Amino acid sequence: MTLNEFLDFVKTRRPLDTPEIYRLMDEMSDEARRITFRLNSAYHSQEEINGLLCELFGKPVGKGFKMFPPFYTDFGKNTHIGDNVFINACCHFQDHGGIFIGDRCQIGHNVVFATLDHGLKPEERRTMTPAPIVLGKNVWVGSNSTILQGVTVGDNAVIAAGAVVTKDVAANTVVGGVPARKLKDIL
Repeated sequence: MTLNEFLDFVKTRRPLDTPEIYRLMDEMSDEARRITFRLNSAYHSQEEINGLLCELFGKPVGKGFKMFPPFYTDFGKNTHIGDNVFINACCHFQDHGGIFIGDRCQIGHNVVFATLDHGLKPEERRTMTPAPIVLGKNVWVGSNSTILQGVTVGDNAVIAAGAVVTKDVAANTVVGGVPARKLKDIL
């Protein structure tokens, strides 16, 4: 299986359960770890960080992008970054299912994006199912939040610090808690 075949396959949201898929995921994980170890092992200018992330993601980051390492991912090739995005330190992107971050988003410390889910039954736990996470424009994700697979966050929304987001978030709203629920509208 090629990377492009895998990226097309995960769009179907079918389980990732074949030897060919597992082999590709292992290869991509090895590559992602090699790049993130370089990123996280020494000081780099923002230009150097952007270069390493372009290598990691297999495409350019948006203009005006800024990140404070360390940064962690176990795949890397299904992350898409808009313009003027800021990602703070210690974020974890499990991007097999796709992470799409819109323009002007701000991501706080220790945020987790998890695009894979495991089967609930013990005999199905090793099977993973992908679904994308999509952030609209100008979204603010507070520190220590977790956004789970299949969630779409509307434009201008705010995810409060420590929230666990399991469902879509409407535009112009604030959500918080575990699981996250609507706290208020943004006027």
